[in-house]
Amino acid sequence: MSEESRKVGRPTKYKEEYAEQAYRLSLLGMTDVQIAGFFEVHESTVYQWKIDYPEFSESIKRGKEIADIEVVEALRKRAIGYTYEEVKEEDSPMGVRRTTTVKEVVPDPVSIIFWLRNRHPDKWSNNPMPDTDDLTATPVQIVVNVQDARKDDKPEP
Repeated sequence: MSEESRKVGRPTKYKEEYAEQAYRLSLLGMTDVQIAGFFEVHESTVYQWKIDYPEFSESIKRGKEIADIEVVEALRKRAIGYTYEEVKEEDSPMGVRRTTTVKEVVPDPVSIIFWLRNRHPDKWSNNPMPDTDDLTATPVQIVVNVQDARKDDKPEP
């Protein structure tokens, strides 16, 4: 049986230029489901294209990896703080006046917490797990002494 006679079903909608488009969509942070929506196909079709067309699969992986790296760099930068130069140009009677100011963005506590909780959940999560495998509870006895305050609250005649 020849290769062509074994093919059954509808012809593929896939085109070679989809690999480049998928790469760009991945850079934008789109998921496989969103990419399927862009191409107007079911998500299972995108998964099949990844199997049938290695260049399509690689382009999506490459795009997602680059996007993830950029986000990680931005989160890290926000967590530790950074400086940048702001340049302003103003028209004046003497010509264009250019002013450069160095500005500082202070570290962001929320970004720090997010980073640490994801990188070291054993140390920074809201519910850290104990270091030991012994999860048996130790009984604790609580004693509450209650005094009758009504005897002492009576006004004296």
